Amino acid sequence: MPKEFRYRGYTIDELRDMSMDEFIELLPARQRRSLLRGLTIEQRKLLEKVRIARELSKNGGEVKPIRTHARDMIILPEMVGMTIHVHNGKEFVPVEIKPEMVGRYLGEFAITNKPVKHGTPGIGASRSSMYVPLK
Repeated sequence: MPKEFRYRGYTIDELRDMSMDEFIELLPARQRRSLLRGLTIEQRKLLEKVRIARELSKNGGEVKPIRTHARDMIILPEMVGMTIHVHNGKEFVPVEIKPEMVGRYLGEFAITNKPVKHGTPGIGASRSSMYVPLK
């Protein structure tokens, strides 16, 4: 039997039932400060879309993917179980929100740079490739 996830001693259902102020008290200092200062317009829009999508899914309606540029949004318990498409500067990366992600930033899960994969030098790649024998 898998161990039930708990955030600072509370289950996800208990976290969802908490008021926002009670939940904010459980967060680390940086996230707590960010939320106490208030949400930006973009973060508010995202939260509204999440709440609308949650209502639609409860009623059995079709939920279209939520897309956002708000990489600085802190993952809240009400977002758990949803898939949010987060912009990484080039494209929208689907991020499935799991309970372990609560209290982290959305941007942490949509990497902005790709690892470098060097190939073999081709013709005209550089001046030194003039001396690479062709196969």
